[in-house]
Amino acid sequence: MDFDLILNELSLRNPAPNEQVAQQRMSELIKTIQTVKAQQVKVSLRTKENFHTTILAPNYPLRRWLNDNDADQVERLFIKTLVTKAPFSTDIANSEIQDIENNTSLSEFFHQGEMAIGLGIAYVLNTITINTIAISLLSQECWDCNHVKLEFRCLDEYGEIISEIVEIIHVSRSSHVQEHASLIQQHQERIYQNVSDGLEVWNRKEELFPNLEFCDVVRKQLEDIRTGQLELQPVVSILFELHKCCKDWNNGYFNLDGYPVEESGESKPTLDKYFKERTFRCPDGKDRLFERHVKLRFCNWRIHFLAEQPGIVIIGYIGRHLPTVKYRT
Repeated sequence: MDFDLILNELSLRNPAPNEQVAQQRMSELIKTIQTVKAQQVKVSLRTKENFHTTILAPNYPLRRWLNDNDADQVERLFIKTLVTKAPFSTDIANSEIQDIENNTSLSEFFHQGEMAIGLGIAYVLNTITINTIAISLLSQECWDCNHVKLEFRCLDEYGEIISEIVEIIHVSRSSHVQEHASLIQQHQERIYQNVSDGLEVWNRKEELFPNLEFCDVVRKQLEDIRTGQLELQPVVSILFELHKCCKDWNNGYFNLDGYPVEESGESKPTLDKYFKERTFRCPDGKDRLFERHVKLRFCNWRIHFLAEQPGIVIIGYIGRHLPTVKYRT
């Protein structure tokens, strides 16, 4: 699932007094973004202007920080590889978002009397159910909070200005993200629940399950799962659990203990007789045996997978129970 972090441009207006403090602020920002990523979401950072021109401290722009050997190398690499999108309206087909950014909208947002473009856009996007969180550089005490209140002004049908106070989700520390973990999880579950059929699962597999690989034969198996079919959501749920476990798998055995799935292997007699039925061509063109599988007991389906190595789990089969020496179907 993609999650957009909308950068609060007001938090960039107060440079740190020195380079050391600037580095500390960047470390906190990166920890915050990494904590969002740890919620099993794909993160993009949306900014109003080129983020790399930000002045972090006197004579210390972000570009200089990126090449500063005194700053943490891993953190600098993280920012270099982070997907950033500018302006805010990039890839968002919504005229109100573009108008707010260009200051031409009938709606305006203010924080403590200052026009707040990024915070306002984060509010609007959340009203249309796009997954967004406003994020700030921890440059002032007012940004050290998990919610921010804004003044929302707009014109009514008679041309009169009306004003109200609205609240948005906000983070500037990793601890703020933890406080929003349940909400992020709800957004995530909604994405998976809204998958319409197996063809959509296949077409969006890189987005939904970036830690899984799929054999070509699985495409036809997924395409056969229709809208409303009882097997659809259980299949999506199990693929998601395999995806999560794969993400957490760094070494040793691929262990599904603690995950809400029922997994087992095949008996030797079954493998001796039916190994061909469990051998599938992998994305690299090699044929491999897929012994391990997850059970969907209510419909007698199985999902066969191969834990090739840490970070690589391949899905080889999704469908009805394959034959065994005890049960032919």
